[in-house]
Amino acid sequence: MERKLKDSGIPGIGAIPEHWEVKRGKSIFQEIYRDVRPEDGIVTCFRDGEVTLRINRRTTGFTESDKEIGYHGVRVGDLVIHQMDAFAGSIGISDSDGKCSPICIVCQPRQKDKQHTGYYCKLLRVMAYSGFIQSLATGIRERSTDFRYKTLVTLSFPVPPVGEQEAIAGYLDEKCGEIDELIEVEQQMITDLEAYRQAVITEAVTRGLNPLAPLRPSAIDWIPQIPEHWQLATIGKLYDVVLGKMLSPKPSSDLDTSESYFCAKDVHFCGINKSNLKEMYFSPFEKEKYRVNDGDLLIVEGGSAGECAIASIEEGENIFIQNSLLIARSKENSVRFLKYFIENLVRAGYISVTCNVATFVHYTKEKVCNTPFFVPPLAEQQAIADYLDAKCGEIAELIKVKQDKIETLKQYRQSLIFEAVTGKINIS
Repeated sequence: MERKLKDSGIPGIGAIPEHWEVKRGKSIFQEIYRDVRPEDGIVTCFRDGEVTLRINRRTTGFTESDKEIGYHGVRVGDLVIHQMDAFAGSIGISDSDGKCSPICIVCQPRQKDKQHTGYYCKLLRVMAYSGFIQSLATGIRERSTDFRYKTLVTLSFPVPPVGEQEAIAGYLDEKCGEIDELIEVEQQMITDLEAYRQAVITEAVTRGLNPLAPLRPSAIDWIPQIPEHWQLATIGKLYDVVLGKMLSPKPSSDLDTSESYFCAKDVHFCGINKSNLKEMYFSPFEKEKYRVNDGDLLIVEGGSAGECAIASIEEGENIFIQNSLLIARSKENSVRFLKYFIENLVRAGYISVTCNVATFVHYTKEKVCNTPFFVPPLAEQQAIADYLDAKCGEIAELIKVKQDKIETLKQYRQSLIFEAVTGKINIS
């Protein structure tokens, strides 16, 4: 039987079943403040909707407070909303007892016999992903909002009978669980493909393409053997390496001009992003020194140290490098082979160990130049690079298919949630 619908009058929600009500948040939610107990651990509200003790998920990457001013208690089953990240989906039901920072709103239904927390949690996440919560922002911070309780209580919400709320929440838990399992399978396939890609690169840049080639000790601990005819050198002996220019916001002479430059954020193993380049001043001498030529290998010095990619520069295009990057070039050796060789070093953890820094790794010019390098003859370098270009390209296409499938599943899940929480499909 087709349901009769009516206009909800709620932005982004549209029509709802005729027998549903529309109520303000103040009649649905009450904010809860509890004292913090000595045994309470920190509860974090993540963007994927999980609300759990921080130690259950990860222990690094958080902003630490010297003093826990304003922290308040959280209990299992509480609805928790991160004020600054609500627009991105940081809304969920806590699975843990603990404490959270004052940046989090902790709520419960005013009438537990008439309001189901799980339904309203899913409805609020729909409002987040639709962009509605973002539209309420009044501040100037990018990629953030200030979604306070005083805003929550002024909003209108569709209110089904509590039995339907429970049915909708249960249905979505089951269906979304099934979709999440499918996503996890696809993600594992991507992980396996990435591991296979790395194994292919490692084999090619340390053993070559001939499995029958005689081997000899490499004299390097982390790679015990290499083909007998390969030479051991350092990158600096075979390639010209140039560190980019320090930031220069002002010209030093009338001959300086403002030019586009690459920095660390632009360079990744998958390629170089030219879409959002910044500019600074370069002198005529600096233009010669720091100019990027077509086919140069750009290597990240700091941050994602060691990530690298081959530059593609069009005729008449002038782009330079800032000192978070290095250029490697050579007329006698393949920069494409070097690119795969360095990528293997990064994936294997060699660069992190070599740089010996626990916080911010710098793959400096000196370290790049002193990196041991196994050198096949030039023709073999080129053959290995050609093989890896083709093989990695095939793997990248397979990964892209999996990523597209995951995105389709995520969109389907979001559509299903929206249709259910707004009553456009009949769950009961």
